[in-house]
Amino acid sequence: MNSDNVYRLPIRIYYEDTDFSGVVYHAAYLKFFERGRTEALRACGVHHSELLAREEPLAFAVRKMTTEWLIPAKIDDMLEVRTRFVSAKGARMMLFQEIWRDDVLLARAEVEAASMSLSGRPRRLPADILAKF
Repeated sequence: MNSDNVYRLPIRIYYEDTDFSGVVYHAAYLKFFERGRTEALRACGVHHSELLAREEPLAFAVRKMTTEWLIPAKIDDMLEVRTRFVSAKGARMMLFQEIWRDDVLLARAEVEAASMSLSGRPRRLPADILAKF
């Protein structure tokens, strides 16, 4: 994390991310947002493998995501996924994410993630995890 509490992840656009016209397929942005969230968690010291190894294992799942695509990305573009934790309370965590190409905003997402047990039941975020946000 940097001083503005935004984690920045560089992403290169490959052929596999695009449709037949060389434009990034809309579902690929979901993968980019996921990578941004995972790396932002890692930067805070929260690792998925460690969550699974806890006495009471914990996992995250996206509960709700509102996404807006503004300008398409294209093959060979160098993008930056920006992730900011907005709040964390109970079993919920709110994040805001953006994808930029240089100084142009391409897409953004508001994300609500839930912490849960491995059986899929909601589970409060433990205090030691909350302290890292």
